[in-house]
Amino acid sequence: MTLPVSRPRGPVMIDVAGTVLTEDERAHLLDTLVGGVILFARNFTGSEQLRALAADIRALRDPALLIAVDHEGGRVQRFRGDGFTRLPSMRSLGALWEQDHFAALDAAHAAGFVLAAELRAHGVDLSFAPVLDLDYGACRAIGNRAFHRDPQAVAALAQAVVAGMAQAGMGAIGKHFPGHGFVEADSHHDVPVDSRDFDTLWNEDIAPYRHRLGRQLAGVMPAHVIYPKADPGPAPQPAGFSPFWLKEVLRTRLGFQGVIFSDDLNMEGARVAGDIVGRARAAYAAGCDMLLVCNRPDLAAELLDRWAPVPDPENLARLASIVPTVACPAWLADPFALELHPAYVQARQAVAAIADDAGTAPAMTAATIGEQRTEMLRKDG
Repeated sequence: MTLPVSRPRGPVMIDVAGTVLTEDERAHLLDTLVGGVILFARNFTGSEQLRALAADIRALRDPALLIAVDHEGGRVQRFRGDGFTRLPSMRSLGALWEQDHFAALDAAHAAGFVLAAELRAHGVDLSFAPVLDLDYGACRAIGNRAFHRDPQAVAALAQAVVAGMAQAGMGAIGKHFPGHGFVEADSHHDVPVDSRDFDTLWNEDIAPYRHRLGRQLAGVMPAHVIYPKADPGPAPQPAGFSPFWLKEVLRTRLGFQGVIFSDDLNMEGARVAGDIVGRARAAYAAGCDMLLVCNRPDLAAELLDRWAPVPDPENLARLASIVPTVACPAWLADPFALELHPAYVQARQAVAAIADDAGTAPAMTAATIGEQRTEMLRKDG
């Protein structure tokens, strides 16, 4: 048996192509710059396969590489079936909030617990959830991923989800700071621009982060959105590349001490920062601790070959502490043990009772994206 390589987690999170690791992928995951792996639906065919893949990734390094996934509920749930409950969209919890605050909070807690417990039982450390964007009804990319329009409702429901995740031993990653819900453009395909001033953003979109929820988040993911009237810099950048948003607002004003994850540096909204190395340098200098590079193994390889950041002790400490170092309790050791645990059985029943609107979520197709009225900067000027 090969012993894991001892090295600290680096600041780059990459993906893998399939359901098992290739030799090239193993080599990349041993690179000193790599600190984690993000999984997608293509990496999942069943419960046993996912556990084996996660175990294979973990065995490479000590401390183990972080394993993360976008697993929010509703239309953004990468793993479905065979060990995974169908989770409701967050807007469903917001609709329940309109009827009964206490019932909505109980349901949100149950959803967070089931989400995190099932992932942990399969060896996954983190989900990039919950979405804290406000539901303005404008952005198709957000849509029913958001809880509610009211920031106080968002804060309350998100705090319940976070508490449920914490019960299963998982930290939560709030996104997309300071807010992606107001713009119509989708940062996967465009460079959105939010023209509101700072006070409006502070009182509305940033309000959930100002709530005590902000101190309970293990991580935050900034938006690839430009806020030209709020960012005082001479050439405002998307929040994920902006020292103003990450260092001054998030770290200093809000006192956030957790990990800042960039959104995918291969999204269109990130291209304003240059090539892949330029994007990584800009995001890291702005204050991101871990940089996501997804769905372009060629660019991930280029980044690992060309980028040589100076190690930051604070960055290393945050990455080292984001997941628990103690072993999972027995009931979280595998999906079979989990299914017998009374708290999980009860929470899963509560989740099944939530009326979900996932079936009515707007379809994200090339046609609907093309029809959007967007407020953006084109990459060609």
